Amino acid sequence: MSLSSHISQLQRKHETLSQRIEMEARSPSMDNLKLTELKREKLRLKEEISRLSVELH
Repeated sequence: MSLSSHISQLQRKHETLSQRIEMEARSPSMDNLKLTELKREKLRLKEEISRLSVELH
């Protein structure tokens, strides 16, 4: 897998997490722990995307 396709895959995962976080936040039975974990994972993905993007250029 090329670096650019890997970055694209990570960006799709990041977008999916964004949608899940939004859904969880709107849920009446929101689980704060789950929401926090999703946000941490989203941030981890964002940092990895940034790091790989620097390597690509």
